[in-house]
Amino acid sequence: MGEVIYEIHPNLCTECVGHHDEPQCQLFCPVDCIPLDPNHVETREQLQAKYEKLTDQKTSSN
Repeated sequence: MGEVIYEIHPNLCTECVGHHDEPQCQLFCPVDCIPLDPNHVETREQLQAKYEKLTDQKTSSN
């Protein structure tokens, strides 16, 4: 969360792959302000791998 706005960190965002069928931020945002970054395009497989790495790190550190 930023000072005035929420900020999405691309290294931590999986576009909800592994959790939901579609990105929840875009689904619930009250305005159309969450565009996909054309300079940071990832395949569904890359997003799934990121999700698995992030959840593995979380469970390994507990």
